[in-house]
Amino acid sequence: MFRFTTTEHAELHTAVLRAFGAANERLETTLTLDDVQQRLRDVGWSEQVTDDELTASTAALRQWGLIDATQHRYGLTKLGEAALAGIKHALETLTSSGALQTAVLDAIADRLDELSETDDRRTFTALMELEGHLEALKTNTTRFNADLQRLLRDEQADLATFQDVKRTTITYLRDFIGDLDARKQQIREKIDSIDPVKLHERARNGADLYQDENWLDHRVQAWDNLKAWFHNVDQLQDVARKAIIQLLRVLDRISEQRRRPTNTAADFKALARWFARTETEDEAHELFNAAFGLWPARHAHLAHADGELIPSGEPWHNTPPVPVSPQLRKTGKQEHIGSTGKIRNVDEVRRNRREHAEKERAELEHAWRQIQTDGPIRISTLTKLDHDTFHRLIDLVGRALGSDPDSTGTRTAGTSDGRMQINLRNARGWATITTQKGTLSGPDYVIDVQSR
Repeated sequence: MFRFTTTEHAELHTAVLRAFGAANERLETTLTLDDVQQRLRDVGWSEQVTDDELTASTAALRQWGLIDATQHRYGLTKLGEAALAGIKHALETLTSSGALQTAVLDAIADRLDELSETDDRRTFTALMELEGHLEALKTNTTRFNADLQRLLRDEQADLATFQDVKRTTITYLRDFIGDLDARKQQIREKIDSIDPVKLHERARNGADLYQDENWLDHRVQAWDNLKAWFHNVDQLQDVARKAIIQLLRVLDRISEQRRRPTNTAADFKALARWFARTETEDEAHELFNAAFGLWPARHAHLAHADGELIPSGEPWHNTPPVPVSPQLRKTGKQEHIGSTGKIRNVDEVRRNRREHAEKERAELEHAWRQIQTDGPIRISTLTKLDHDTFHRLIDLVGRALGSDPDSTGTRTAGTSDGRMQINLRNARGWATITTQKGTLSGPDYVIDVQSR
């Protein structure tokens, strides 16, 4: 089918097929060679094509079964239409990027509402639109995930652009996860409330497709795909959350590299390359001394307080030690002894720090007592939390969502000091919690917070 794309005249063959495709869009099913010559200019082919070249191209396409001819008129075969569609799809994939579109989620919810209407024709059109929205959602999600994984692996781009793109992607993912949390349960309930057998029968009546044997099989498969996608959508959220964490780690690493233009590992690698380029032992020793500062000793001139007690020929290891000032190594000069500085009274500082630490500890103990549960509960039942305690709870929930679920779907995380542990499971429904500083809405997770 795609043999024409690998020949010497692949570009001309492709342009000829596109010319036939443009004619089909105008409902012109057959063309003469003169018509093809005119259509080539319409599809952007700027080079002059001779009659012999055009005849050879159409003959080759006929040989491959992509066009047929009747009385000097040519038209696309079914195989030719498929080949042209394949090229368009390949070009679209290469030039497009995926997207997680919350508007498609809203459109799916609206079409599900319309499926309950009594008019069979409207049911048919709503079902077709629903399948189209699901296909677009699946395609865009797949492409976006592929683009996202390539972005995570790409560390060769300009750092400024790289950082900006990743920060934008993080915001985009967070917004989509929030919208998906708000809509997924609503869509699941609508899907479960519809009888697919009655739905497909009504849609078939509305489309007058009584003779199409494969139509019903396609609709059943599409409905199963819709149901499976939204019942497994938690996996998509897990991928998105892990991607956010990974992107944040990459951004931290980029920021660290900007703050420190080099690091110890890079320094030693560069030094190793320099050593490899030295030609003699003397050069290597000179490089070693320059890198590590191991120059000849500066304290050899120091003498004992009473030098007459020690014979000049006595070995150093038999003589008593001589004090060496640390400043001699740093500056090459002996330490200057001046007046002793005034000792500062730090009793007040210690007392304030101790009081502050005791206050923080009391607040922390109070927060843990409020958060600790006697078993699994829903977040929505925690209605009497002060803002600081609620902030600690949200931090625990965030740590749990950043971890991998076990075989039961439970996520586990703990505080940095190891004192508290949270077990979290996905729950249906929506929770709204109000503190002194505002209101937060989110998924009504089931949590179990215990002291370790």
